[in-house]
Amino acid sequence: METSKPICIIEDNTPNRKLFALLLKKSGYEVFDFENGRSALDWLKSNTAIGIIMDILLPDMNGTELIQYIREIPDYKQKKIIAITGFAGSNDRDKFLKAGFDGYISKPVNTSTFVPDVESILNAL
Repeated sequence: METSKPICIIEDNTPNRKLFALLLKKSGYEVFDFENGRSALDWLKSNTAIGIIMDILLPDMNGTELIQYIREIPDYKQKKIIAITGFAGSNDRDKFLKAGFDGYISKPVNTSTFVPDVESILNAL
């Protein structure tokens, strides 16, 4: 029996959110997706995911603000949180890693490497 692999996606762009969810579901993940930070926070407080994929620009708060709230939830102090963003400047990756993200994927995503990229970050020590 395969173990459940629940993962959380926080992305306000519906086509992007559906694409990420589809790619992950095809690889055996159980996807819980949200279009804003508040609804994701409510879910995270009473549910466990193996990791979080989060956009930086959300309608109710930005990702660097949201990650601070998520890290206050005991189950998520050490869980992997991946920034997925259109910010792809030379310093952006370092900026998001310093803000507490465990990994960074730039948009537009490469659909053939998206899941391996996510898994590489989730499995990193």
